[in-house]
Amino acid sequence: MSDVHLDNAVLVALQDVMEDEYPLLLDTFLADSEERLRLLHAAQQGGDAQSLRLAAHSFKGSCSNMGAPLLAGLCKQLEVASRRGLLAETSQLIEQIEREFAIVCILFKSERQRFPMPRT
Repeated sequence: MSDVHLDNAVLVALQDVMEDEYPLLLDTFLADSEERLRLLHAAQQGGDAQSLRLAAHSFKGSCSNMGAPLLAGLCKQLEVASRRGLLAETSQLIEQIEREFAIVCILFKSERQRFPMPRT
C-alpha cells in the first residue's frame, strides 16, 4: 500500500479499534465518498460556494479520519477556495480530488480484499 496516498499507521489503528467492523468501515467510506463527490460537483455546477465549502470540509474530515492525507489536503484547498469565493479555481481542484480519490479507492479496495466478505 502506498504511504504517499494512505497512512498505514492510521489504518492499523482503525483496524485495532474497529476489529470485525473494519471491512464495513472501508465499504462505508468508499460508498460515502462517492456521494460526497457528487455533492461537490452539484455545488460547483450550481455556483454555490457555501455548499461547496461545507461539502469539502466534510469530505476533508472523512479523508483525514481514514488516513488519506493527500485527499484530505486537496479537500482543504477546495474548502479554502470556496470560502474565499474563488469558484474559478474549484473546477480544477475537484478534478484533482477525483484523480486522488480514484487512487485511494483502488488502495482501499485492495485493503478490503484482505478480509472475507460478510455472510448474509
